[in-house]
This record gives sequence, structure tokens and C-alpha cells, in this order.
Amino acid sequence: MFTHRVPWLRPGWSPAGHGTLMGDPIVMVSIYPAFPEKPSQLSSGEFIFLMDCSGSMACPMSEDYSGGGPTRVQSAQETLLLLLKSLPLGCYFNIYRFGRSFNSFFPESIEYNQQSMKAALATLDGISADMGGTEILEPLRAIYSKPCKASHPRQLFVFTDGEVSNTKMVIDEVQKNAHSHRCFSFGIGQGASTQLIKGIAKATSGNAEFITGKERMQPKVLQSLKFALQPAVSDLTIGWELPSGVEAALLSQLPTVIFNGQRSIVYAQLKGEVDPSLEAEMSLKYSLGEELFQNSIRFKLQPQDSVRCTVHRLAAKRMIAAFESGPGRDSPAAKQRVVEISSQANVVSSQTAFVATNKELGQPLRGPMVRRNVPLPWGLPVRGCAPRVMLRSCAGPMMGLPVLGCAPTLQSCTTLFQAPGPMMGGGVRSRRSVPNVAPSSAVECDSLAVCQDQSPAMKLIAVQNADGSWSPDNSLEALLGLKPQQSSKSLPHKGIDLTVWTTILAVIWLHAFSADTKDEWELLVGKSLSWIKVKAGSDLGECLKAGNALLKCSVDPRVFGL
Repeated sequence: MFTHRVPWLRPGWSPAGHGTLMGDPIVMVSIYPAFPEKPSQLSSGEFIFLMDCSGSMACPMSEDYSGGGPTRVQSAQETLLLLLKSLPLGCYFNIYRFGRSFNSFFPESIEYNQQSMKAALATLDGISADMGGTEILEPLRAIYSKPCKASHPRQLFVFTDGEVSNTKMVIDEVQKNAHSHRCFSFGIGQGASTQLIKGIAKATSGNAEFITGKERMQPKVLQSLKFALQPAVSDLTIGWELPSGVEAALLSQLPTVIFNGQRSIVYAQLKGEVDPSLEAEMSLKYSLGEELFQNSIRFKLQPQDSVRCTVHRLAAKRMIAAFESGPGRDSPAAKQRVVEISSQANVVSSQTAFVATNKELGQPLRGPMVRRNVPLPWGLPVRGCAPRVMLRSCAGPMMGLPVLGCAPTLQSCTTLFQAPGPMMGGGVRSRRSVPNVAPSSAVECDSLAVCQDQSPAMKLIAVQNADGSWSPDNSLEALLGLKPQQSSKSLPHKGIDLTVWTTILAVIWLHAFSADTKDEWELLVGKSLSWIKVKAGSDLGECLKAGNALLKCSVDPRVFGL
């Protein structure tokens, strides 16, 4: 489902005249994908993780930690462990590490299964911040030189804590390959380059996150993986049904793909003589999975009074941004086009600037620039202030068209842009006491160094199998706070498979004793629940009851779909 808002300005009211950006009507189409609440996750995809191993990654995650705390590379290791455990069977993956040089865990992306996961964890076990400076361009070129896997869309996760000297070249390289992948970028610490992190994510319609202070990297990265695993709307096309003599010209590029919760805005210019008494129709066609959809909206060409030309200037900003970030942005033609658009719309750009003018004399003010500190009234929450600028505007009516009946209400649309508020209960998350766990030396993790000195939950996650199950052994019982053979002696009946029983116990334990980190293990437990439903059958309810009794907790049956 999509929401289409189409405000526009009637032509003929602007001194710019017909055929110009500020003289013709401008259409703004806002597209919001609305997927089911629990969309099915993809079992396909190629996931490439590019990890910074330069010397600065040996720094603590936060200088505020007393007594040390995890280093950036240690936090990245733990994050990659969670990512590897959360990937779906059948996808492809690879891990690259870079500094002054780079290398990869595998020669090319490899299918995700138990053997490849264990091999990756064994390699992850030995990485450290030992690769010198931060040179990201060459590993990116190496990644792009490998052909994408058929029917496995490429998703690139980039982790770095520094800046590079060739930010523009890096962003251009990512932009050049934007058609083949999506990039999720993560800036670690205060020194991460904002331009780099945001630039490579924006170039591919991905997402950028920054981890500073005492923030944990894991929740933000796993949230991005959730986005990467969701289906996406693709093959978008826009069609117009307009009165005779009127045509629509797109001013901004139509996105190639839109993901759940991602907003996309498209601008178009209506050229020709428009009769306000007539109607027009815009239709949007797109694919979701293997299904084809079409949404249409009819609107009247009847304007309302307005003099601000807001939509025109938003369209101009989008056009300027496209020219300033495009592959030929340094060419004289691109710079000239930016100046033309900026001058017409009174929108500032990299090639133009506002000049203060004496209104009485009609001449620019001359003299040295002087800074003035203007006090603000008490109580205003100000993050930064800028002087008001008087802009020349186009006089003309504006209209706002109603939203389709099937679209979300204005209130629901507004909610999408609200800043996160306090959590329920004052923002405090409860945490249950964790049973006594044996020392780490008793735990045989897939990657011992990764789970060393980690929480009981991370040690439990480290021994999960690629299909989501947990194999029964004494070390796992120690992690669950049980005595040797205690779990096998507590089987509801002898016909239940021990691996099924152990997996149910592990899922119960995570929900009962590590609920405050659910956003980190939710995906990998989702694999476990799918595996359990296939293997446990009608015994699931009885196993859950027995597991709650054994671990002395009360996990809700709805967790298991009961």
C-alpha cells in the first residue's frame, strides 16, 4: 500500500512564465510502502561484511568506561558473531577486513551452512586491529569486481571508525555500483567520517548508523539486518493520465527499490496549458516478491491560494543535490545547471550564496563580515540557529489533494517522523537474575576467543548451529545453569529428540534470562522457532511446560506460537 500526496502550483501566476521550473505546476509524490506486520524474511541474499581492522580499532568503544571496557574491534567481533548466527540457511556471505591492505575470509561469497559458519567463526577468532591505516577504496573495488549471485541480492555492511583521504572517490565508487547492491554503514566512535558513512549509505538507498559513547553496536547492526532480510518493492514505474496538451516530466529519479518503512519522494513538472476544471490521474506500478501491484489516484487541477512555492523549491533542492553528487558533478555543464536552478528557485547550492541587500537602495551591502550573537528567549530548545533570510517568492495559489481512501491517515503518517519517546514504564527495562554459569573454560564455543569474557547469553549464542538448533552436550547444560545429564533426565517422554529438547530449553532461557537484549538475538531465535515447529510437532506444548519447570521460569506459550 502506498500514500500519494500531490500538491502543485497552478501555472501562469509566476513571473517566471510557462516552461520554467518556477512557472509550471510541480507534482510531489510521496511513496510509503506498508508491508504486513510480520513479513516473511528472505532465505536468499548475498551478505558481505567489510570490517575496519586499522590500528584505531584497538581503542575502547568509549572513553567514559572506567576500567577499560570492550575495544572497538572486540565489539565488532561480537557483532559479526551475532550476524553470522542470524543469517538464513541458503544465503551467501563473506567477510572482508581492511586497513592499509585487505583480505577476505573466503575467495568469494560462500553458501551459508554449518561448515561455512564454523569456518568463518574460526577465522573471526584471530582478527585484531593490526592492519595500519584506513584504506577502504581497494577492498570495495575487489568486492564489486566479483559478480553478484543470481537471485541473491547483494547487501554490504561496512564498519569503520575513521576517515579516509579520498572520500569523494569512495562514494563515487559505491554510487557507480548502486544498481547491484545496498549498503549499510556504521560509524564507530567520534572520529568516524560523517560524510563517508552517510554518503555510501545514501548512494545505495541503504542506512547509516553512528555508535558513540557507551552505545552498543549490536542492536543497531541487527536492526539493519532485519531490514536487509525483508522483501522490497521493486520495478517501480509511474504513469500519467493528463488532459490533452499536458505532459509530465520527472525532475527526480524514480527509485529502483523501496524497503519497508523507507520513504521516497518523486517530483515531476507538468508542462503545457492546464485547465483547472479538469482532472488528472497518476498510477504507480511495482513488484512485491513475485506479485505485481498498481495504485492510482485521481486529482483535480483546481488550485488553492498560496504564495510560498514550497513544492517547487523542494524539487529544486532535489535537482541540485542530484547534479552535485552525480558522476559528472565537476563538469562545467553540471555547475552551470546548478547555478541556473539555484537562481530560479532562490535555493542555495555549492555554487551560489545569498547576498544581503539594502532594501531602500536596492544594492548589495558591502564591508567586512561581522558576527553578532543574538540572545534567544528562555526555554527554547535550540540545537542551532540561523538568521531569517528574505527570499523572492513566486506568487500563486497552491492546492493539497486528498489522500487515497486506502492510505494511512495523516496521524499515522505523522507518527513515522516522530522522534523516539520514552519507553513504557519510564524507560526502565527489567532484567531477571541469571542462573549461575560455569566458568568459560567449561564452554566449548565455536569461537572461543570471541565468547571469552562475554555474557552468558553470548556464550549460549556462540554454540548455536547454523540451522537455529542447539546440540546437546555438558557444556550447554552448564550455560543453562544445569547439572550434567540434568536436561536429558528431565525429558517429558523418551520419544522426544534430544536436540529438539535442548533447543527449546535454549530459547526458553534467552526469553527468561536475557530479555533485555532481545533486539540482538531475536533474529537467530526466529530461526530456532522455525526449526522447532518443524521438528517438535505435537510435543511442543508438553516440552515447553517441562522446560519452564526445569529452568524455573514461565515463558509465555505464545513465544512458540501456541
